[in-house]
Amino acid sequence: MSKTQQLRQLLYSQNLEFLLEAHNGLSAKIVEEAGFKGIWASGLSISAQWGVRDSNEASWTQILEVLEFMSDVTNIPILLDGDTGYGNFNNMRRLVKKLEQRDIAGVCIEDKQFPKTNSFINGKTQLLAPIDEFCGKIKAAKDAQSNDDFVVIARIEALIAGWGLSEALKRAEAYAEAGADGLLIHSALAIPDEVLAFQKAWQNQLPVAIVPTKYYATPTTIFREFGFAIAIWANHLLRAAVTNMQTVAERIYQDQNLLNIEDKIVPVSEVFRLQNAAELLEAERQYLPSRHTPVRAILLAASRGVEFGELTADKPKCMLTLQGQPLLAQITATYHKVGIKNITVVRGYQKAAINLPQLCYVDNDEYEGTGELVSLLKAVANVASDSQNLIIGYGDVLLKQHILQLLLETSSDFAIVVDAKERDRTPRIRPDYVRCSLPNSTQSFYTPVYLEVMGSTLPESEICGLWTGLLKVSHTVLAPLQTILKTLDDCPEMHAQGRMPHLMNALIAQNYKIEVIYITGHWLDIDEIEDILKMGKFP
Repeated sequence: MSKTQQLRQLLYSQNLEFLLEAHNGLSAKIVEEAGFKGIWASGLSISAQWGVRDSNEASWTQILEVLEFMSDVTNIPILLDGDTGYGNFNNMRRLVKKLEQRDIAGVCIEDKQFPKTNSFINGKTQLLAPIDEFCGKIKAAKDAQSNDDFVVIARIEALIAGWGLSEALKRAEAYAEAGADGLLIHSALAIPDEVLAFQKAWQNQLPVAIVPTKYYATPTTIFREFGFAIAIWANHLLRAAVTNMQTVAERIYQDQNLLNIEDKIVPVSEVFRLQNAAELLEAERQYLPSRHTPVRAILLAASRGVEFGELTADKPKCMLTLQGQPLLAQITATYHKVGIKNITVVRGYQKAAINLPQLCYVDNDEYEGTGELVSLLKAVANVASDSQNLIIGYGDVLLKQHILQLLLETSSDFAIVVDAKERDRTPRIRPDYVRCSLPNSTQSFYTPVYLEVMGSTLPESEICGLWTGLLKVSHTVLAPLQTILKTLDDCPEMHAQGRMPHLMNALIAQNYKIEVIYITGHWLDIDEIEDILKMGKFP
C-alpha cells in the first residue's frame, strides 16, 4: 500500500492505533524500527530541535525540508502536525500540494488563529478561528489534494481554550460537513474526562484521535473501550533526547574526557547503521576502486589457566562464565562493536569446550609442550591473507572498544597498545613491560613512539608501561612476520616456550618499527583469581 493508504487504514481501523513523534530523519527511522505503523511529525519537536518556540517561528518551508528527509528514510506514513495550516486557505492549498510531492500521508490542522501558540502555554487565553473560516481551510485542503487517500484531520481546540464540550461538538459537526477525514480532540487536563465526554457524545461520526500527553496515566484500555481511532505519543522522543543529552553533557564537562560515557551511549557504528551507511559502502564497491583493507582478528586461547585450579578442570580459562557470559564471548563482542567480525580463536586445552558461534577455530593440539608462538604460527598459516590486516590478541584480555579503535586507525605496519599507568607495574605472572622511544607525555601525542624492547625483567627506571596483549599487523608485512615466526619455531627453546615478547624483540632486531599507542587503563588481563573480582569494577 502507498503511505496515504496506510494512514487512511490506520484512521479507519477497528483497533486503536498508535503514532509516535519524530522530528528529523534519524528519529523517524527509529520510530519505524521500533514497530510503529505511523509517525507524528510534531510541530513542537521540530521547532524545539532548532531551539525556537512552537509559535510558527520556524517557517513552513523549513518544516517541509525536515519532512522530506523523514519521508525519504521511512516506509510508513507520516501525519504532519500542521499547526493552523501556516496561514489562510491559500497557504493551506499550497501546503497540501507540497506535502503530497514529498509523500507525506496527511496533515492535522488546528482551529486556532495564526500564528499559533502551543496548546499547553496559557491555553485558555488563546483565540480560536471562526468556524466558517476554518471550514474554508478544510475545504481548500481537500480540493487541493490530488491523491484521494491523502488525510486531512481537523484538530479541535475548544476544550483547551475553555469553551466547553458543546462548542467542541458544534465545531466537530461543522468540520465533518466541510470534508475532514477525521478529528483530533485535545485537552490539557491531567485526567481524560473531557475527551471521553466528547467521544461519548460524538459517537464516532468521524474517527477521533487523541494526544494523551497530559493524561498519560490513563490506562490504554479505556481509549480502546471508548473507540478512539489513534493515540498519538506526541513529543516523547524529543524529551528523551533532551534528558540524555543533558546527562551526557554534564558528565563530559565534569570529567573532561569521554572514557566514562562512551559505553553508555550508542557506538558511532549504530549511527552509521541508521544512516544506511552499508548501502553507500556497497555502492562504493560497485562504482569505486577498492580502498578498504578488511581486518581479521586472531585470539590466542590455547592454555588452560592453571592458576584458576578446579575452575578450569573441564574448560579453558577463556570459557569461564563471568558476569553471566563466557569471558571469550565478552571479548569477541567488543571486537564486533568496532566492525571486526572475522575472528579466529586458537584452541588447545579442552578445545571442545570453546564452541561459540560465528567464530573460526584453529587447534594447537601440542599446547602442553609448546609456547604461544606455535599457536600464532598455526593461526597465521591457516587464516592470514595478503589482503587482510591482522589484530592479534588474547582470549583472556577484556578491553574497552575505544582501545581497539585506536589500533585500527594507525597506518603503521606493526603497532601495539601500552598501558602507561604506574599502578600497572605491580608483580604479575610474566609481566610484559616495555621500554619505548618516548615515555607517555604531552610530547608523545605529537611524536611517533616506537617500541625498543619488551620483557619481564626491565629495570624500573626504563619501564614506560605494560603491554596490553594487542598487536596490529598490516597485510603488507605478513610474509616477513611468517618468516620470523618460522625462524623462531626452528629453535627448540622458542618452540617450547616462545612468547609474544620474543616475537616483538625479533621484529625489532630485524629493523622493523613497532609503533606504540599509549593508553591509561580500561583493560583487564584475567591472569589470576583476583582479577575475576576486579571485573565487577571494570569501567
